[in-house]
Amino acid sequence: MTDMTSYLGWKIDYGQPVGEPAFLDPGSVHWRVYKNPIALAVGGVAAVLLEFADPRIRSGVWDHSTFKTDPIGRSRRTGVAAMVGVYGPQSAARRVIQGVTNMHGRVAGNTPAGEAYKALDVELLDWVSATAGYGFLNAYDRFVSPLNEADKTRFYEEAGPVARLYGVQSSPKSTADVLGMMQTLAPRFEPHPIVTEFLGIIQSGQAAPAAPKFLHRALARASVSLLPLAVRQKLALGSEYDLTATDRLALKAAGKLADRIPVPGSAPCEASKRLGLPANFLYLSRGTQERLLAGAPEAAG
Repeated sequence: MTDMTSYLGWKIDYGQPVGEPAFLDPGSVHWRVYKNPIALAVGGVAAVLLEFADPRIRSGVWDHSTFKTDPIGRSRRTGVAAMVGVYGPQSAARRVIQGVTNMHGRVAGNTPAGEAYKALDVELLDWVSATAGYGFLNAYDRFVSPLNEADKTRFYEEAGPVARLYGVQSSPKSTADVLGMMQTLAPRFEPHPIVTEFLGIIQSGQAAPAAPKFLHRALARASVSLLPLAVRQKLALGSEYDLTATDRLALKAAGKLADRIPVPGSAPCEASKRLGLPANFLYLSRGTQERLLAGAPEAAG
């Protein structure tokens, strides 16, 4: 996800224009969380599961996107849109977000049960935005590095401005807000073969063939483990998706390693350089980051 530099043919240069701020600043919790590919992978799958629980979103994605023919490519494009909203220069982020909104404007239909849906329905926009934040934040907290309550709250608060560009009206300000939205929508949630098919694709390793297969299985189980028990029961995701101790240890080891090793040319590194910071800024100690930010006021955007 971090190595994709185009969206629908638009070139995304995270390193240019020099000095142009992102919508989120380098000291944000988002910059810390989104640099970690394990958090993005686990959290992204969890978000899709929460979205697919609602038949309106599931039908919209299945009937109006390339998901059923190219699930990995579609997931990566979604990931690029998320990354550019965090690290990209504001001009690039606005262009990508407008492109996503234009596509969503053409998505409408009926679920198999006959319920009408529109992708730009505010309730659906709010829920999709909430699931992404919930997934990434909790994946980082559980499988990379624990976050305190102040950082969790700050993460949700930071998301508001970018979420509003997508048309979101009620951006959650806490995990409790997400759970409240979840409780409201829960009567709609239902199991569906598409959910298990999606998890099968994740476990198959298509997204990253070079990674060990056991890690893909662990990723799928970890994503299921982030779901509240009531949602998991609604989706009929049984014991075959239980996270094992070995799964947990493997993911935590991978997550901690990824949190310490910068990837040259990646969005986090290029964005840091664009704002006058070292490429490895996000991989330095928090104290060093604070000192660098204090000496680079233009980076606060």
